[in-house]
Formats: sequence, C-alpha cells, structure tokens
Amino acid sequence: MATTKTHVGVPDWASPQQRRGLHGHRLDVNLAAAAVAEALGAFGLVFAICATVVGAALARPVVGTPYGSLAVPLAAGLALTCMVAALGHISGAHFNPAVTLGLAVTGRFRWRHVPVYLVAQLLGAIGAGLACWLVYGESARTVAHLGATFPAAGVGAGAAFAVEVMVTFLLVLVIMAVATDSRVPTGLAAVAIGAALTTAVFISGPISGASVNPVRSLGPMIVAGKFTDWWVYLVAPMLGGILGGVTYNGFLRWGNGPAPTNGNSN
Repeated sequence: MATTKTHVGVPDWASPQQRRGLHGHRLDVNLAAAAVAEALGAFGLVFAICATVVGAALARPVVGTPYGSLAVPLAAGLALTCMVAALGHISGAHFNPAVTLGLAVTGRFRWRHVPVYLVAQLLGAIGAGLACWLVYGESARTVAHLGATFPAAGVGAGAAFAVEVMVTFLLVLVIMAVATDSRVPTGLAAVAIGAALTTAVFISGPISGASVNPVRSLGPMIVAGKFTDWWVYLVAPMLGGILGGVTYNGFLRWGNGPAPTNGNSN
C-alpha cells in the first residue's frame, strides 16, 4: 500500500493529532526540552557503556573480581532501557544519529529537527567522555582511551564496517517496529529496545568494539584524542540505521493486515 504526502514528512494517513514521534512524543511542543532530553539520554547511555569499559580495562572491581566482557552489553542494554522509559515521551529517545536519520529518511521525523538532535546527542556523548575522565582519572584516557571503539586485533576496517551496518540495521528495525507501529503493545518498547542493543553489543563487541551509535564512538574519541578508523563508526551505523528504517517503514509495516491508522508520525 503506497502513501502520498500531505506535506513534508507526514504520511496521508496521519491526522494533525496523530503526528507524533517515537513513544508518542510531540515534536511541535518545546523542541528545547527535547534537545536537552536527547543530550541527557546520550550522556547516560554513553557514560554507562564507557565507564563499564574503562572499569574493566583498568581492572577496577566493585567487589571481588573486575568486570568481564559480559558487563558491557548488559550495561548498554540496561542504560538504554532506563533512558527510553524515562525520556521517550519528551524527545522520542533517539540518543543515536542512526535512529534520527532512519526516521527522517522514512518521513517519520522532521528534517528541520535533525541538526538539533544530532548536536544534542554529540554533546551528551562528549560530556560522558569527560565524566569518565573525571571519575576514573588520567589512566582512563591514556590507557583505556575512555572506552572509545576500534576494531579488534586482526580485524580489518571492512569487517568492522560490515558488522556495524548489520547490528545497527537490526537495532533500528526493532525501534521502528515497537515505537512507531500501533499494532505493537506500547509497554514493550523500552525493554525490547534495550534488549536489541544488548544483543547488538554481544554480536559486534568482539569485532568492532560495538558502537551501534556514531556518538557513542565519537564522543570518547574526541575527548581521548584517539581516532582509530573513526569513519567506520560514523558511516556504518548511519547506513545501517537508514536501511533499518526503510526496510520496516517501506515494507514490513504493511504486512499482516492494513496499515496502522494511529500514525505515530509527526
């Protein structure tokens, strides 16, 4: 079933009252608050991930033995679940340029808001890198590089690029399904999205260091001053996010019955 546009970014089945972003947030109300929520959400997500990486790299345990590899995907998924549940109704809880672009390309987010969201997300991630440096000290920057991502030993940039595209594709596909489609129970969204990120980190961690989000990589890279294969972590997640958005919105949304009628668009 094809759609036409009544105006830019709005499918013809979405009424003015139904033009909403992820998790039902309204983009026509207080963009400044949405930007602050995006910055805080990105900060919380990236800080949780990078602090866990730094703690493991520096062998700083809570009690007993230091963190192992399992701690990072669990921290990522739990942090995202919390941030989505807390801030989704304010900004849509993107916290990730790949999500923002995936929504914008499919007409489910206003292009004029994209720069605001991207800047807010990057500032939050840079703040997270600075916070890791503050609480863990200089060794966090010089030894652990503040948790910045880079391909694993023996892994080329091509393999890292490929896995980042694939896992970000799956993450954005899940987000589009649970947070924009009225046929999915809304209470599942935060948990499903957090679990999707946990799964993505389990898959890609041993290969690329598990970015799945350009600002998760670029924020710590900027603060640490270490830019190993930075273009992989900028381009690959964005490509995966766009492909995930297009696949769900352009094909899967129309499966198993008529298109949803409540829009959840903006």
